[in-house]
Amino acid sequence: MPHRDAAAWPWVRARLLNRLRKQESPAPEAGAVVRVAVVTDSAAALPADWIAGLSGDGRLTVIPMPVMVGDEIYGEGDDDISEAIALALASGTSVKTSRPSPGQFEQAYLAAQRRGYEAVVSVHISGGLSGTADAARLAAGRVGMPVEVVDSGTVGMALGMAVQEAVRVAGEGADSGAVAAAAAGQAARTTVYFYVPSLEQLRRGGRIGTAASLWGTMLAIKPILGVDGGKIVPLEKVRSAVRAVARLEELVAADASARSAAGVRLAVHHFGNPAEAERLAERLAAALPQCPPAQISSLPAVLAAHAGLGVLAVIVGSDLAADHAG
Repeated sequence: MPHRDAAAWPWVRARLLNRLRKQESPAPEAGAVVRVAVVTDSAAALPADWIAGLSGDGRLTVIPMPVMVGDEIYGEGDDDISEAIALALASGTSVKTSRPSPGQFEQAYLAAQRRGYEAVVSVHISGGLSGTADAARLAAGRVGMPVEVVDSGTVGMALGMAVQEAVRVAGEGADSGAVAAAAAGQAARTTVYFYVPSLEQLRRGGRIGTAASLWGTMLAIKPILGVDGGKIVPLEKVRSAVRAVARLEELVAADASARSAAGVRLAVHHFGNPAEAERLAERLAAALPQCPPAQISSLPAVLAAHAGLGVLAVIVGSDLAADHAG
């Protein structure tokens, strides 16, 4: 946790205010008729409080992505899923993930139709990492209402920011084409940087090639990774964990500094190392005083299963709502 000295208090206060703002679900604009519902998957890493604020009227539905730990199947939101994954990864027990079934999406679309929505925009984890968007497309062909499926090409809160932008634009009364374009545009303006202590779990899950995984086993190289073209790609090779985290900070700071200060958003993900994530967010706040402090959250189970213990990820995105307000 951050130190509670005089210098730290402005950071703490700003972070608390930022959390409240980010967790506050957008209300529809006065006089706007919301015609489009938004559906996504649990890889979006959306704050639970933000989701809860939208569940009453069906404007947003989050489809849980299944995780198999040994012989047990879990869904995002199960109370003991994070502990089960952590123990399995530490003990070498098999951890696998799967896409949701087309039937789950079909039920979500039909529920939106029953609530009176005219269309659905379904925004999902990169098709290069999961078959989720394909399942959504299969379901879209089975229902008697317009459904636009958006492959975000990304993961985590990079996907989450795209979903939040879709919900915001839908709340202005926009049609499905405008909502889908807003989601895709936001995803394209968002960057993912991350560091994992070991590439083995990503290799086992088929998210990186065998050749790339050798980086983590030969010469003690610690790679910094990103998401590009919808797939996980290596960005830099670093020779120690300490240097890898420092370089992660440098890349994030350079990216955020190049954007409009009023419209930058940061999110920090972790799994099994919350204190390290807190320290990283504090250092980023000091390096980027012009930016709102980062939202900090544990990786969703479906992503933690592949990234493994000790992951640190930073999402740099554009807060278009702030730009519009300005």
